[in-house]
Amino acid sequence: MKLALVTGVSRGLGEATAKLLLDKGIHVVGVSRSTQDFQAYAEKRKVTYTHLSKDLSELKQVKAIKEKVREICLDKNVSELYLVNNAAVLQPIDQAMNYTSEDFAFHVQVNTIAPIVLMNGLLEFCHEKKIKFTGTTVTSGAAERPVYGWSAYCSTKASINMYTETVGLEQEEINSGNKVFAFSPGIMDTNMQAEIRSSSKEEFVEVETFRNYKETNQLREPREVAEVFVNILLSDEVENGKIYYVRDYL
Repeated sequence: MKLALVTGVSRGLGEATAKLLLDKGIHVVGVSRSTQDFQAYAEKRKVTYTHLSKDLSELKQVKAIKEKVREICLDKNVSELYLVNNAAVLQPIDQAMNYTSEDFAFHVQVNTIAPIVLMNGLLEFCHEKKIKFTGTTVTSGAAERPVYGWSAYCSTKASINMYTETVGLEQEEINSGNKVFAFSPGIMDTNMQAEIRSSSKEEFVEVETFRNYKETNQLREPREVAEVFVNILLSDEVENGKIYYVRDYL
């Protein structure tokens, strides 16, 4: 049995990715704070969907997700596990000096700590239990350039890139057979883009550029991006530690 854990399944790239994995006969555990019911969708494809209504900003809940997936793997005799760390937040958008400590801590917990805790825990588990593992985290072009008002987002996505490269290096060195990579999806027509467009110019000086993306139909549909993402995830040719870019495929 093949199983995938996908975070942020309630909308956008996460929803599209979960559905594509179900289409391909892979059982899915989905995570989001809001309920998402793919049960009927999964049943038609003769697979299962399990939803976990968890908040990634709470470390205890992140650990509970990890333990639940381990339990399913042992109970269902899973031979291959995929982890898709998709969930992320953009806020706070503002000059860094205006961030509250609480807002920044929330941001780092969701964007950096939660995906790393899940990756570390499931990678260790799969290594011990001889389960084939492929783990990925959604990153951003903002990881590679400074963006006014996005110091939190740029920093957390940059940390994900370096984490991915380092863990990929380790997995290659020990010849584990397990794979870890990151995926940069470019600009998509999602709620996060709407959130960006609602920013003031004082908070985010590039806001007009992002509004123009929408007005000139430059935003890709999440399903289109998810097809590229899933094809990479399921490929036998995944390179450990690599940052994949959707622009190289579309």
